[in-house]
Amino acid sequence: MTGSDRIGVGVVGFGWMGEVHTRSYQRVRHHYPHLPLIPSLIAVADPAPGRAASAAAQYGFLEASEDWRTLLSDDRIGAISVTAPNFLHREIGTAVVAAGKHLWIEKPVGVDSADTRAVALAASEAGVQSTVGFNYRAAPAVAHARELIAAGEIGTVTNARIRFFSDYAAHPAGGLSWRFTRADGGNGVLGDLASHAVDLGRYLLGPLSALVADTSVVIPSRPTVSGAGSHFSRADGPPGEVENEDYVSALLRFSSGARAVLEASRVAVGEQNTYGFEVHGTTGALSWDFRRMGELRVSTGTDYQDQSYRTVYATGGHGDLRAFQPGAGIPMGYDDLKVIEAAGFLTSIATGTPHGPTLDDAVAASLALDAMSESVRTGKWVSL
Repeated sequence: MTGSDRIGVGVVGFGWMGEVHTRSYQRVRHHYPHLPLIPSLIAVADPAPGRAASAAAQYGFLEASEDWRTLLSDDRIGAISVTAPNFLHREIGTAVVAAGKHLWIEKPVGVDSADTRAVALAASEAGVQSTVGFNYRAAPAVAHARELIAAGEIGTVTNARIRFFSDYAAHPAGGLSWRFTRADGGNGVLGDLASHAVDLGRYLLGPLSALVADTSVVIPSRPTVSGAGSHFSRADGPPGEVENEDYVSALLRFSSGARAVLEASRVAVGEQNTYGFEVHGTTGALSWDFRRMGELRVSTGTDYQDQSYRTVYATGGHGDLRAFQPGAGIPMGYDDLKVIEAAGFLTSIATGTPHGPTLDDAVAASLALDAMSESVRTGKWVSL
């Protein structure tokens, strides 16, 4: 810590997401001027030669290291972002909280529910605050959808569709990065995209009770990469086996009685971040598309039949929009959602009360993902 109203922060892992976390720390007081804590960039760590040093020069970290462990003993640091690959989440996350540092960690928090539970338990035992990168629930239009559902504006929810389609791995020459191996990337698109879909479903409709799922590997081999290639990189090395899932579909049952269809794909040609949901109730419906983040399509009324949708633009009264824009129709962006996460994380630290998605939410999502894998193995419904 660096003072009563300041907190020193570190970032572990400096790929794209590490940059997003860093920019969020830098911007958060611009949007939340009355935030009780001001973050100060102290140290960044990444094992790729020169990457941490470059990050420090660009963003103003005081220290750079190739070993994340150096951040744990730095008394200037009170909170750490972990944006490293999935297979490192458990080791780094548990070490961070054991060192008494508050934790902002990206989903899925490990490669399976055992990893996620271990980090959650360690954070609870350490008495530190934490948050998880389920950023899509932070969109103001999504917050408004949740309010409408809770208020009964669409009646009793009957069914929903939740989709997370991307084409980032659709090219067969996409390199065989860590994301495509079982040991490092876990359950593939389940942890990467379906984790977001599960969290959105739970955020809107409450806890899950059971599911049945199917998965497939669409591109069974990819060229190997050398160095620190990302899952967006092209490669031309010898072919290697893709060990985890490209696509998942699931039928979900919620404790409320609602049903849902969930689909996620990392190889969906023609789809660029097609993330969103449709929720149907006994008197109305809602629809949201991440690519039109500030818009919520709403059908409410008493007509039942021939009742059309209207477009509602997020306004200052919806979620945290007012922290970014003065009125409806002015778009927000992806990075803004991470700024909202940063504000919640820092507020959690200052108040001792969680604000935003927690490690408990990550555990719930990971249990659903494990249940999907179990359902694929057995061909049966799995209770949660």
